[in-house]
Amino acid sequence: MRPLKLFLLYSLLGVAPAAAQQVQIGRGSVVAAVQHLKAGEFVWAPQISPSGPVLLIVNIKTQRAVLFRNGVPIAATTVSTGKPGHSTPVGVFTILQKQVEHYSSLYDSAPMPYMERLTWGGVALHAGKLPGYPASHGCIRLPADFAQRLYGVTSLGMTVVITNRDVTPRVAPSPQLVEPDATDQANVPIDWHPERSPTGPVSIVVSAADKRALILRNGVIIGSGPVVVDGGISGTWAYALRSVDSTGQHWIRMQLDSATASADVQPTEWQRFHSPDAFRKAVASVVDPGTTVVVTSDSLEASAAGAPVTVLEDSRD
Repeated sequence: MRPLKLFLLYSLLGVAPAAAQQVQIGRGSVVAAVQHLKAGEFVWAPQISPSGPVLLIVNIKTQRAVLFRNGVPIAATTVSTGKPGHSTPVGVFTILQKQVEHYSSLYDSAPMPYMERLTWGGVALHAGKLPGYPASHGCIRLPADFAQRLYGVTSLGMTVVITNRDVTPRVAPSPQLVEPDATDQANVPIDWHPERSPTGPVSIVVSAADKRALILRNGVIIGSGPVVVDGGISGTWAYALRSVDSTGQHWIRMQLDSATASADVQPTEWQRFHSPDAFRKAVASVVDPGTTVVVTSDSLEASAAGAPVTVLEDSRD
């Protein structure tokens, strides 16, 4: 069904998404504009960074979302997340499925236009009503026009971060993420099968508790191996590789579950991560700008190799 006919159908059913209104940022920045958006409003400025990997950050606390491309904010929008009793989970997710026309299998076949699934348990991005406060059954509702545009620039396996803390992404140079270490401290075997998913966005999940990392491409596990982190790791951090140039790698860092403010990534921070040289080289062969790294103090549940997975899901508000 064509998008216009789809929208008209929802209107006749009385469930049309709230009227979306694009706000022009003029000479300002996307991040500055997001603070002043009213329910149903969004900013869209893809010309700021015309190409590169995409990352979406949804903030439950502020009911806002910011879209990054190649590490640069290019769009922002108001959202409506889960209401009490149907909270939206926080964590780091990958897009598992996309459908322009979709109907809920859980809630009376409710229309979910431009649906982008984050979990198989009923959490997705989609166009919907935006009353100015959390009102969904766990999904992230978006303005209709924004949902359509977002759908056009995302792909399966893309990373979506959902947080309930105020976080400010920052960019800083760093050396390679994982420094080589000849000793396999954790005695964790290296598993490497990039053929399971030959192309797509890469996400890396490092568990300090397990002394182990999972490598996902396009939402599919393609490898795992030992990683030891010196010192304490509290909570969960997310990093996104913005670019690589003659000065090294440039990362954005966000702290997801602590009130501690984000800070620039210093070179000494990466020296805390140790891994066998063979695993480090294998990971380096698939890391490109847009790669997301999640470091958590929690243990990771085992997942079947080759199956689409949620990178990290935390049901706490």
